[in-house]
Amino acid sequence: MISKNDATTRALLVSVINNLEDDTTFEELKLLSKTAGVEIVGEAVQRRSKIDPTYYVGRGKAEEIAAAVKTLDANAIICDDELSPVQIRNLEKLTEVQIIDRTMLILDIFAQRAKTSEGKIQVELAQLQYMMPRLTGKGIELSQEGGGIGTRGPGETKLETDRRHIRRRIHRLKQELKQIQKSRQLIIKSRRFPVISLVGYTNAGKSTLMNALTNAKVVTGDRLFETLDTTTRGLMLPDGRKVLVSDTVGFIRKLPHHLVEAFKATLEEVKEADVLILVADGSSPVLDEEIATVSSVLKELEADRKPTILAINKIDKISSQSVYIRGYDREKTIEISALKGLNLDKLLKTICDVLPSTRQFAQLVIPYSQGQVLDEIHQNGLVYEVEYKDNGVKVKGSIEQAMLKKYEKYLVK
Repeated sequence: MISKNDATTRALLVSVINNLEDDTTFEELKLLSKTAGVEIVGEAVQRRSKIDPTYYVGRGKAEEIAAAVKTLDANAIICDDELSPVQIRNLEKLTEVQIIDRTMLILDIFAQRAKTSEGKIQVELAQLQYMMPRLTGKGIELSQEGGGIGTRGPGETKLETDRRHIRRRIHRLKQELKQIQKSRQLIIKSRRFPVISLVGYTNAGKSTLMNALTNAKVVTGDRLFETLDTTTRGLMLPDGRKVLVSDTVGFIRKLPHHLVEAFKATLEEVKEADVLILVADGSSPVLDEEIATVSSVLKELEADRKPTILAINKIDKISSQSVYIRGYDREKTIEISALKGLNLDKLLKTICDVLPSTRQFAQLVIPYSQGQVLDEIHQNGLVYEVEYKDNGVKVKGSIEQAMLKKYEKYLVK
């Protein structure tokens, strides 16, 4: 999507602004552009109550932008909203350079970051769904398929061939994702331990928190969408319970609907989690809006009723370490610094309090020949008392229900 040939994408950034939140999304557009490897050569902002349906900005402003493109030697324009096919065509005709909208830019970053086969499938699906209504009469080269005798109907144009090819490819990708989803569901159902899922706005520090809690060594950095593929690691809580911690892709304002749809297989982790930790950047000037964005996506995923802990991160960057967010339980709001390790003990204690208990008191007599069973119970349960009997080791403790079912034959009735 964004040129990666010999020449760098030299872009003029364009935004229509009518409130403070739009100001913030324009700052975000700059960071998105830098993340995508774009060289920013200029900015054009127009304050108006609504977006122009023909040129995105007004006609006069569009002509100013066309002149600025030539002066600045730009080869692209990046707009801070998703544009209609008509707006893209009109701006391309007027400016004679590539037009990139916010959705295309985000999809390009995702394409650069996708590492696993699943991530690549999801990104390609989102790109094709975005591209479908935006095909122009010029046609596009999609693959080597579709050429030769017998591939076209009478009078079928190149554009119609492209559309048919895209529809076929979308269908195939959706089938592949369904299989991935089925496999993921089987894995989720077979898990013996509760799952804690980290969610939050992009660049809020989820991966840094993941590393701090589990030593997962997830790549971190001050860039948007640093994490794309889900990572899961084990964690032992202070009360002796073992849980799995899952790091997920970050959310963003104006998140393309195609991406939410395409990434639903990955975001199953969020839907199936026992507890969510919503990680938010406490140093952000629009903290409330970022939390609201995440909450909105969680609602779309039908995961908004999960037990949730709000972790206000990066408190080492702010003067006040007491943050109140309306709508969130004060007892379940913890101010932390994942980078500095501040208040992580409080966060872990809150997880213990919030996580539904899957343990129950039980007594088992384990034969001396089954030492590995005793080790497993010690690792994953809370053992109160151990007594050595003639027929084996008698254990009393608070033990995971899944484990009790597994070793039911050793239970003392």
